[in-house]
Amino acid sequence: MDMALTQHFLRAKRPCASGFRWFVRNQHCGNDYQRVLDALVHDGRVEDARWLMGQFGTTDQVLEVEHLEASAMVYAGSIIVHGEVRVPGMLCIGGALKAGAGIHTGLLEVGEDLRCEGAVFSSGDVRISGQLRTAWSLHVQGKLHAQELRVGWELECHGPVQLRGGANIGHGVIAHDTWHSDKGLRAGQDIAVTGSLTTGHGIAAGGDVFGGHGMEAGWGIRALGDIRAAGSIRVGETLEATGDISAGAGYGIYAGLNVQMDAWEQSAWVRAARKPEALLSGYWDGV
Repeated sequence: MDMALTQHFLRAKRPCASGFRWFVRNQHCGNDYQRVLDALVHDGRVEDARWLMGQFGTTDQVLEVEHLEASAMVYAGSIIVHGEVRVPGMLCIGGALKAGAGIHTGLLEVGEDLRCEGAVFSSGDVRISGQLRTAWSLHVQGKLHAQELRVGWELECHGPVQLRGGANIGHGVIAHDTWHSDKGLRAGQDIAVTGSLTTGHGIAAGGDVFGGHGMEAGWGIRALGDIRAAGSIRVGETLEATGDISAGAGYGIYAGLNVQMDAWEQSAWVRAARKPEALLSGYWDGV
């Protein structure tokens, strides 16, 4: 269903003066909403198109194409692409995005879920209101915000990672800033976070777990390698590493923070190749 725009509607939303003049000058009053978004992008007013979609909302329109290639795009509905997506500028979608091959974008915003059968490369921020699922790898130069992540191969992000859910990564994780997820983090290989590493649930890795600052998990941490942090290590329940567990100089290791002390042996044990020197709470269950 087409949605019409009016000058009265735009005035109520307090647009910038130049954007409102563009709207009146180009006689878009009453035009189809998506056509106005397309015209704004065509005239280089991509941020205005993004602002307009934020004010006017999404639609139930679905665009289905074989391949998607554009300098920038703002689309209020959902997009299904059977092949590759190449949009070096902003790609802002009000609904869902489904791609049958790789996605290469600048800033990427999706109002619902993103599904990709290839790899996702973004030279800007990535903001996904729903789940981000990619069959291959995920590389983000900016910030990464999503409900949850499902990545088949590796994940690399240069900005902060903020998740309202959890993350399941097939291979390794390299985060060059901070990582926070309200639920858990699971990776098939190493997890390396330059800043602080925080999860509401647990952390599990098929290799090492490293935090450049502190490390904190509401449940426990398990690694088939070492668990190392430059700051403190704090977990609500258990700690387990095939290798060593070590905190930064002058910092402590705390297990069982959410468990009563008389239940530490059952629910707050610590296991590693050798007892950590800075273990300050929890039950050491060494051999």
